[in-house]
Amino acid sequence: MEQELIELVLEETREKFQKALDHVRSEFGSVRTGRASSALVEGLAVDYYGTMVPLKQIAGFSVPEPRMLVISPFDKSSMGAIEKAIQNSDLGLNPSNDGIIIRLAFPALTEDRRKSLVKIVRGKAEEGKVALRGVRRSARQDLESLEKEHGLSKDDIERVEKTLDKLTQDEVALVDTLLQQKERELLEV
Repeated sequence: MEQELIELVLEETREKFQKALDHVRSEFGSVRTGRASSALVEGLAVDYYGTMVPLKQIAGFSVPEPRMLVISPFDKSSMGAIEKAIQNSDLGLNPSNDGIIIRLAFPALTEDRRKSLVKIVRGKAEEGKVALRGVRRSARQDLESLEKEHGLSKDDIERVEKTLDKLTQDEVALVDTLLQQKERELLEV
């Protein structure tokens, strides 16, 4: 019984770690690297007939060239709203509309812009690490309540806390690896 409860806490913690890592990956994907990527605009909120919806629900995306993103609205009457959402975003991109599709040309990044993007990515990585540590803290609180409610031994708790610490260190190392990859990608000319 006790072992099952401990495994349940560990499994829940692993799931939360995975969600935190997925969030870090998506945050990194939303940082522009000079290459066209639909991840930059998929989440943009578009006013579609009075309702704010993510762009990915009302349009398809393709990347015909490394610095060109093509947005194909499912409903051609939404083109104006999509263009407006892109212009109002902080992406710094000007959409061009030919009546059928919207093209986004990505200019090459300057050295200063690359360095500022690296700082942004480092901040997002740190937020991810904080989230991972928060998951560990939550798991420890769950273990403490199990100790009180079900009489888990101190040895069991210490053993599981060591496992939790190891899991957390592994996940933080993975965030660091993702950060290094993204920095290389950003600084690549």
